[in-house]
Amino acid sequence: MRWLIPAAAGLAALSSGCDVSSEFLQRMEVQAKYEYYEASDFWADGRAMRTPPAGTIPRERFAKLPELKDPVARQVALTGRAHGQPTTTIPVTVDRELLTLGQKKYNIVCSQCHGVLGDGNSVVAENMALRLPPSLLELESKPAGHFYTAINEGYGVMPSFSGELDVRERWAVVAYVRVLQEARNTRTAGQPVPQENR
Repeated sequence: MRWLIPAAAGLAALSSGCDVSSEFLQRMEVQAKYEYYEASDFWADGRAMRTPPAGTIPRERFAKLPELKDPVARQVALTGRAHGQPTTTIPVTVDRELLTLGQKKYNIVCSQCHGVLGDGNSVVAENMALRLPPSLLELESKPAGHFYTAINEGYGVMPSFSGELDVRERWAVVAYVRVLQEARNTRTAGQPVPQENR
């Protein structure tokens, strides 16, 4: 009697395979859709590609970075690179507002893997089988652009987070990471300096 369950499951799998003619179950590759520059009978001008509606703002618009009027500075801010190398400075004004934004976005997007303190200790990191996320605190010698391009383009097994963070938010996270790195190496008043073992 137990053999009926696997047999029924196998029949169900066969009958609901990917080659079903049902419109509801069809594969995405074979759905009706327009390709780039394809003609369309639906629109009066015959084009499938449409102009964005008036007032649409592209994701990377620099209205959020009004301090960057120079096109070269804007390009550095967008890519995180100057002359093909990661930029060593943060190209936006770093103030309390930016750091507050950076902390908020870091905690939402980055802390799940890199930990709240940036040390790589997190529940998600403990369960990663491939490669543990690095401690950001150990990477203080890396230029600011390194962190920006990692967020923007991805790095190793880390995907790009450009869809979750706009340009200003990415730099805000980089600035906040710098604060975490600096805080780790700052001694409080009266704290003894560690002595070498004798």
